[in-house]
Amino acid sequence: MLKNILNLGDAALYCDFGDEINREINSNVIRYFKNLQKLDLKGVTNITPSYNKLIISYDLSIINFQSLKEKIINLDIKKTENNKSKIIKIPICLDDEFSLDLKRLSEKLKIEKGEILQSFLNKEYFCYMTGFIAGMPFLGDIDSKIRLERLETPRVKVPKGSVGITEQFCNIYTFESPGGWNIIGNTPIKVFDKFNESNPLIINPGDRVVFYRINKEEYLKFNE
Repeated sequence: MLKNILNLGDAALYCDFGDEINREINSNVIRYFKNLQKLDLKGVTNITPSYNKLIISYDLSIINFQSLKEKIINLDIKKTENNKSKIIKIPICLDDEFSLDLKRLSEKLKIEKGEILQSFLNKEYFCYMTGFIAGMPFLGDIDSKIRLERLETPRVKVPKGSVGITEQFCNIYTFESPGGWNIIGNTPIKVFDKFNESNPLIINPGDRVVFYRINKEEYLKFNE
C-alpha cells in the first residue's frame, strides 16, 4: 500500500508505494489514481501514475501540500471496486523488415529467433503505465529468458508502431521517435489517437495485452 507522501518541488507531490515493480503495487497506484480522478479536487492540475509512484501537480494558489496530503491519506481505498481491466488483442507483423533487432537478440541471448518470438507471443502482458511519448504503453512482464538490456547506441528514428522489448518490459512506439529498445515487430494498430479527445488511448494502465501474429499482407490491409 501507500508508504509515504513527499514534496516534489514546490507545486507537486508524489505518493511512494515502494521500490519494487510488480502488478500488486501497480494496482494500488492505479486505485489511488482513479479515486483521485473521481474526487476532481480543486487546484489539482495533473495526476500521473507510474510503476510504483503517483505524481500529483497542483496550483499553490488554490491548494497546498498539507491539505492535499490529508485528502490522499483519508481516501477509503478498501471500498474501491476492483479495477476493471480489459484484454486488448494487438496484431503484430514479425517479418524481417519489421524485426529490426531479432538477430541481435538471438546472438546476445543465444536463443533461436523462432523461440524468442514464440516466448514473446505466448504471454499475456500487463500495462503498468503509459508515457515517455504520448500514449506509449509499458507492458510487463517479459518472459525472463528473453530479457535483454537496451541497445548500446539508440536509434535516431524508431518507426511508428514498432514493438520493442527491454529488460522486463515491452512497449509500442505511438509515434516515430528516438529510442533504444530492441525492436521485434510492428503493429498497424493506432494505439494512441490524439484526435479522439474522449478516449485517445486503446491501452490504459491496468489493462492486459495479448499479441497475435499477422503477415505482411494482413498488415497492409489494416492501413487501407
